Amino acid sequence: MNAPAEAALIKQHLIDPEICIRCNTCESICPVKAITHDSRNYVVDAGKCNLCMDCISPCPTGSIDNWRQMPRARAYTVEEQLGWDSLPGELPAEQLAQAGVADGAAAEPASLATPPSPTTASAASSASAGAAAGSFNSAQFGATLPPWSAAHAYTNLYGPKAAEKTITATVMGNVRVTEVGKEYDTHHVVLDFGPMPFPVLEGQSIAIVPPGADASGRPHHPRQYSIASPRNGERPGYNNLSLTIKRVLEDYSGKPVRGVASNYMCDLKVGDKVQVIGPFGTSFLMPNHPRSHIVMICTGTGSAPMRAMTEWRRRLRASGKFEGGKLMLFFGARTKEELPYFGPLQNLPKDFIDINFSFSRTPGQPKTYVQDLMRKRAADLAPLLKDPNAYFYVCGLKSMEEGVVLALREVAAEGGLDWEQVAASLKREGRLHLETY
Repeated sequence: MNAPAEAALIKQHLIDPEICIRCNTCESICPVKAITHDSRNYVVDAGKCNLCMDCISPCPTGSIDNWRQMPRARAYTVEEQLGWDSLPGELPAEQLAQAGVADGAAAEPASLATPPSPTTASAASSASAGAAAGSFNSAQFGATLPPWSAAHAYTNLYGPKAAEKTITATVMGNVRVTEVGKEYDTHHVVLDFGPMPFPVLEGQSIAIVPPGADASGRPHHPRQYSIASPRNGERPGYNNLSLTIKRVLEDYSGKPVRGVASNYMCDLKVGDKVQVIGPFGTSFLMPNHPRSHIVMICTGTGSAPMRAMTEWRRRLRASGKFEGGKLMLFFGARTKEELPYFGPLQNLPKDFIDINFSFSRTPGQPKTYVQDLMRKRAADLAPLLKDPNAYFYVCGLKSMEEGVVLALREVAAEGGLDWEQVAASLKREGRLHLETY
């Protein structure tokens, strides 16, 4: 006799709180909104998850790739998961038997939710239509594979599940890169790892472990930051890297809040020690092919990986190894005073990088966003959309993703290109990368 339906096994999707760096990647791309979070943990609602696997590849740490066989009636609730400090083990056979699950029963291939029915429409087509309807899903556009010529990335060398839990870095520099006296306080922080191995590439990230404990007495969880320096270091030839960090004094709704890690990092002095885990990231990597073109679209501290890519290309050019690939930058901020690295960007040669600034809060001027500038440069962007040697990188606030993708669609249409084919090839060939927060 078959086991009762309520006793059937399910394959429950769980997130490991010890490894998760709370980057929000999984929640932002989940097409069925099954992932949520509180101030501590990211968790999966078994009642919504359909095991589509969209969240697996983009996760920088692998914390998302965990599963437990559970009786349907005993699936871990969201509330239970939010209270975890570590993943529970598999239920022993005797507990499964007590729950009425027959010995040797196989877990159902789907969770509590009903899997979506197959569709003949392409992901690009459905996402294009869905964007206008408010259901934009970046997973349908963003590539999870790196460019074919990208260098090999090392990941998770240090962390909870690694042999070394953290690596200690020394602060070698901390300078403000936005105008002093303004509320938008952004710092360029340089960390040195001494003799300890910590190889990184442009587009990767690390996580900082702030000292102390939260209000409940538990250690602060790590905070993720994109690397702002090229592969051979902020100071070439040394084992160091840099970060671009905004001091957080309010949340996205404007409510006053003091960011634990950002304020800790912005207040560091030269010589201070910092605990680091990582590195993370295997897809948001720049192409190594010297004639490849790179289009960078960012806001605020989303400029960090773009600075890393630009600086690596600048160093290649200075060494005589640069072969002419185009660099285009679309960089947005509220005002030029709040735009990190504004001064240094002005000094880059015009024949090296094509820079386009947008400002949304300049007194007496109309609001301009990066997607507005992209539309104005459609004649230059359309040929790059169809060029297999051109790569697009988007980094900044989550709210910019939809506008940027819609702008690319308009650019394609203006250039006489089939957007569905273009979007599919950008994703399939690792040419469009979205990293937002």
